[in-house]
Amino acid sequence: MKLSLEITNERNKIELTDELNSLIENVIKTALSIHGIDCDTEVSLLFTDADEIRQINNDYRNTDKVTDVLSFPQLEFEEEGVIMEEYLPKAGEYPYLSLGDVVINVEQVYAQAQEFGHSRERETGYLVTHSILHLLGYDHMEEDEKKRMRAKEEEIMSVLGIGRG
Repeated sequence: MKLSLEITNERNKIELTDELNSLIENVIKTALSIHGIDCDTEVSLLFTDADEIRQINNDYRNTDKVTDVLSFPQLEFEEEGVIMEEYLPKAGEYPYLSLGDVVINVEQVYAQAQEFGHSRERETGYLVTHSILHLLGYDHMEEDEKKRMRAKEEEIMSVLGIGRG
C-alpha cells in the first residue's frame, strides 16, 4: 500500500520534523491496515492556526468557532471503516483511494498537549487518528458511535505504542 500524503504547513505553525512526518504517516497507515484497506490511498493534511480553522469551520460547516481538527471525507460509507467497492481504485481510471482532507489547529494541539500532560507529538498523533477515523466514516454524535470511535482510537494508538501521558 502506497500512501500519498500532502502536508501543508500554513504560516509555518508547526515544525515538520522527520519524526513528526513519520508519526503522521504511521498513524494513517495503521488506521488503514486495521480496517483492511491495502490499496494506494491519498490524504491531504493542513496545519494552521485558530483564526484560519475558525474561518474554515464557518465557511464549510456554518459553525463560527475554533476547533482542534476538521475532517472532510470524500467517501460515503454503509458501515464504519468499510470502503464501498465503487470507491476502490481501478486500473486505468484513478490510481488512489482519495480519503479526504484534514485540518489541524496547531495552537489547539499545543494547548491540549499541555492541558492533558503529554507531548505535542502525542496530541498530533491522536488528532490525526481521530480525523482519519472520520474520513473512514466514524462519528461521535450518538453515544454508541462515540464508544465505537473511541475504542478504535485506542486500538490504533495502542498498536503505535502512543500511550497517554
